[in-house]
Amino acid sequence: MNVADAIQTATRTLAEAGVAEPAKEARSLLAFALTRETSFLIAHPEYELTEKETAEYVGYVERRTAREPFQYITGRQEFYGLDLLITPDVLIPRPETEILVEAAIEIIGKTGHPSFCEIGVGSGCISISILKNVPAANAVGTDISDAALAGARRNAEMHGVADRLTLQKSDVLDGIPGTFDLIVSNPPYVPAKDIASLQAEVRDFEPHLALDGGDSGLDIVERIVSEAPAHLNPAGWLLMEIGFDQSPRVGNLFDKAVWETAQFLPDLQGFPRIAKARSRADTGKNKKSRENT
Repeated sequence: MNVADAIQTATRTLAEAGVAEPAKEARSLLAFALTRETSFLIAHPEYELTEKETAEYVGYVERRTAREPFQYITGRQEFYGLDLLITPDVLIPRPETEILVEAAIEIIGKTGHPSFCEIGVGSGCISISILKNVPAANAVGTDISDAALAGARRNAEMHGVADRLTLQKSDVLDGIPGTFDLIVSNPPYVPAKDIASLQAEVRDFEPHLALDGGDSGLDIVERIVSEAPAHLNPAGWLLMEIGFDQSPRVGNLFDKAVWETAQFLPDLQGFPRIAKARSRADTGKNKKSRENT
């Protein structure tokens, strides 16, 4: 089987399975199987696959036909210009989350020696991207999953920021000492009843622990808004990714005695995707919560 025949056969198989962009995926999987760039496939359609290469390619196509995400098959994903190791223990980083990273860099990039905390660090994509772009920053990353923390540690070491990223097992902010200039999170925000209707790649393969936001979808979001002020420096910031239709309800969670008015940054489709709020520096519940910590 040569390159052209392999791609043609795989494209047809993937299309029948309902995979989006089957020709593109067929080429990408073959490039991965051959450890070559896709440009090689274009330049050498006559290249004959070895038995080993054929077996590997067929195996990858079968996994993708079963709707296993491409990123879990290859174990990699690009995010904010970084190549990251990805396992089924963590969510696959998505372009929308890069908006959160850009907002975080804009906020703490102007601070002398900023500190931030990421709730639900997962693969580490958010924290590592911020640390790579703000060399003076230090961070704490929390997660309830030991496997996720291990993956984040590998990525932090690979990108040379492990000495500035402390990883700690925690349920939201339980047991996290100190205060920060910024708290960031891409928390679970899918209503439990909606998980069954998600795309197969997400529903059947991505960790539900990182998706399920409870009955309302806002169980963890509510906790973050409530607990964050006690862990923020005066006039500290909170950035959270939320569901495309959740901004009205999320906006109502911010107590005006504790927070300045929440803003919502749009995603690539124009939906309000990132909640951005600053804690008040002077009086009110925010000050009281810090004093009681």
